Amino acid sequence: MKAIDQWFDEYGESHRNPFNKLTHWICVPLITFSVLGLLWAIHPWVAMVAVAAALVFYLLLSWQIGLAMLVVSLLMLLGLSLMSNVFWWSLGIFVLAWIGQFIGHHVEGKKPSFFKDLQFLLIGPAWLLGFLFRLAGVRY
Repeated sequence: MKAIDQWFDEYGESHRNPFNKLTHWICVPLITFSVLGLLWAIHPWVAMVAVAAALVFYLLLSWQIGLAMLVVSLLMLLGLSLMSNVFWWSLGIFVLAWIGQFIGHHVEGKKPSFFKDLQFLLIGPAWLLGFLFRLAGVRY
């Protein structure tokens, strides 16, 4: 398995344009939330199992990033538990956020990383957290 910095470096190659970065700061959390919402609409346990599976991946890369993703995921699940019409809200957010992502990549002039490796769908949220960790001077 690649080290987390290898993942971040490779992911960062197609995320250098400031506009594309901005779209990722907005759209990646929204996509994560909406995917959990779509899974929650099937059944809350489906969303929780998906979170648990993703956390295994994150913890294998970095326990600090894994812990931060646990907190973020729990906050998202809490938000979903308070919502009504989760499916329709999640579907709308999912579609709009992906449109934003593809606009950002069009401006960047590079394909999204997940076209190369689907694991990059999990790296996107961690990449944002990694930036926050570095900004705060916290090792991961």
